[in-house]
Amino acid sequence: MTHIFEIPLYPYERSVDQDSAEPAHHQVVVVGAGPIGLATAIDLAQQDVPVLVLDENDRVSWGSRAVCYAKRPLEILDRLGCGDKFVEKGVQWNMGKVFFEDRQVYSFDLLPEEGHKRPAFINLQQYYLEQYLVERLRDLQAEGKPIELRGKSRVTKVAQSGERVDLTVETPEGPYTLSADWLIPCDGAASPIRALLGLDFVGRVFEDNFLIADVVMQADFPTERWFWFDPPFNKGQSALLHKQPDNVWRIDLQLGWDIDREKEKQPENVIPRLKAMLGEDVDFELEWVSIYTFQCRRMEKFRHGRVLFAGDAAHQVSPFGARGANSGLQDTDNLCWKLKLVIDGKAPAALLDTYDDERILAADENILNSSRATDFITPKSAMSRTFRDAVLQLSEKAAFARPLVNSGRLSVPSTYDGSQLNGADCEKMPRRSRPGSPASDAPLGEAWLLDQLGNNFQLLGINVDLPASIEIEGISVASLCLTTAAGEQSLLAERYLGEAAQAVYLIRPDQHIAARFESYSEAAITQALRTAIGQRVKEVAQ
Repeated sequence: MTHIFEIPLYPYERSVDQDSAEPAHHQVVVVGAGPIGLATAIDLAQQDVPVLVLDENDRVSWGSRAVCYAKRPLEILDRLGCGDKFVEKGVQWNMGKVFFEDRQVYSFDLLPEEGHKRPAFINLQQYYLEQYLVERLRDLQAEGKPIELRGKSRVTKVAQSGERVDLTVETPEGPYTLSADWLIPCDGAASPIRALLGLDFVGRVFEDNFLIADVVMQADFPTERWFWFDPPFNKGQSALLHKQPDNVWRIDLQLGWDIDREKEKQPENVIPRLKAMLGEDVDFELEWVSIYTFQCRRMEKFRHGRVLFAGDAAHQVSPFGARGANSGLQDTDNLCWKLKLVIDGKAPAALLDTYDDERILAADENILNSSRATDFITPKSAMSRTFRDAVLQLSEKAAFARPLVNSGRLSVPSTYDGSQLNGADCEKMPRRSRPGSPASDAPLGEAWLLDQLGNNFQLLGINVDLPASIEIEGISVASLCLTTAAGEQSLLAERYLGEAAQAVYLIRPDQHIAARFESYSEAAITQALRTAIGQRVKEVAQ
């Protein structure tokens, strides 16, 4: 059987840059054709920003790697034009169960409310994610969008010089040089670009190791996230089980710190562990095995002049909680619209500093939650273990104890409270839709709100008339007017009106809320937009 990760999807081809007498110049170069690099390039190309992607490989990643994709990143993939394909292939789930020793202690629902287009999570092997993103990139090329992907192209030198970044690229036919206005490294946790620039992470490396196994088998387990503390088959440790497409099951087994990593990955050592968990009679096949160490670290800054780091190249967290690829997709969502405005001369370059501010806030939230999960999963003292086990025992019958159980707080989008891009607020409206928060989806008959908001600045009017569009600072802001009259769109009213009878929202291109008002005022909207693009002005009388 030939797997997708064995097939070159973007094989090496000689480029015109290699035959140029002078180093070619590109507006944006993205390094890394993993999920974050491809999403970055697609987002920019959709906005007609020319972008070149360089990758040292020529095919998708091997193994499931990032496997759980949360609702907000799925909504971002919708905006990138490929969400349906992921959801159709992925295994959808909302429910999780927690086990202690040999019994279930409780279960939880990650999306308890109705009225969302996307599920709480899907499980999908990373090679499918990358394959579908490459296919989307090819579709954009066919549409004439300015996007190029070069395989077997490894960046070996990086230097910033005034208004550009100079690169040396190694290929099967030798090296060549090029330059870019902007460089976006999305080249993973071991980021060669970060090393070439002499930059590093700050944070913690935890003394524990986990075995990951992708197992192909027919099984009757439900489509849920199952997490065990101190199970009989992995005594004193923990375990995790997830279902994926194609009868592939992802199993994580805690091993401890003092191990021989290469020895533990050998099938003769992995298979007995899996049989202890699944049963001697279960027929399965190993597809992929790896070992990871908990790490919760980030760069001190994500922006370094004209070099903008994203995804695991910028920050790293433990896999429990599904915060890696999910937060990386939110990095690109935050970065690309800002870079587009700067390139077009419609916002100051300082707007890119707010990418640092907002996504470092998000990274710190993820690191905090990931560190707490790690400390709960792997207690560092006898006292900590006693406390943890008492919490688990209580959680079986006492609801108050369940929030204390931490098997990996699962990924949720960050709200940019305190961001300098946030504008006016109205306290009559629900807290969930305050400035800085991601817009909540809601059904609109047969359609969905987030699908109607699109990729640009947008005014959302509820029970209020708005002009079809206005132009501010050369930016065209379209309007979407909705009504909740006669009890219609009740979830829209619940999520956006609260105690107010009507509302006007200014929504950013990444579908985070910039400002909200009870009534329309062009002067107030102008101020809010200028604030949202980094051009603060004096307060306008409301």
